[in-house]
Amino acid sequence: MRILIIEDNRELAMSVQKGLERENFSVDLAFSGLVGEEKAYVNAYDAILLDLNLPDRDGLSILNFLRESTIDTPIIITTARDEIEERAKGLDFGADDYLVKPFELLELVARIRAVIRRFHGRTTPFIKIDQLMIDPVKRFVSYGDTEVFLKPKEFDILLCIAQQHPAVVSTEKIAEHVYDENFDPFSSVLRVHLARLKKQLAQASGKELLKTIRAKGYQLCE
Repeated sequence: MRILIIEDNRELAMSVQKGLERENFSVDLAFSGLVGEEKAYVNAYDAILLDLNLPDRDGLSILNFLRESTIDTPIIITTARDEIEERAKGLDFGADDYLVKPFELLELVARIRAVIRRFHGRTTPFIKIDQLMIDPVKRFVSYGDTEVFLKPKEFDILLCIAQQHPAVVSTEKIAEHVYDENFDPFSSVLRVHLARLKKQLAQASGKELLKTIRAKGYQLCE
């Protein structure tokens, strides 16, 4: 899952980035409001962490702009402002959650997973498609009674496709949500991960569980 952090405190932003990357998130950084607004508008993110107190552009203005531009990415406000009025205003402007600094990484990760889960219309932390079960928290995959052993990026790709089920998911969309802004779209990395993911799922299920839809992308089958 790909996260954008809009935060002018570089030390804090980079610390949170490292913590989230240890939890297998791909993270982009924006140290100013204008840069953050542009990245949030142009790129596809699974969630955005937005500081309110930015020097060049108020966080609430960014939030309002994104919502008026029909960007529905889950947004968590992260700020030192703990007044109830500010909290209420942020939620009224379309924020999905509110976290007051300083915060613990464990709570931040849980809140990110929760807003993403709600965004995809899920009430439980796991995804179940027929006999395929995916647990995003424990990063565990099984088909029936058989565990499916995946590498971190393979799991991320599977999760991305499963969240869109039964839709066909293009390679472009997978890349947008699984890799950060430094990903080279001309590399073979994604193809290699997809090939091994298909093989692992086929071995566990005894059938072609992840299908390639010619000229369209990939789809999980019941």
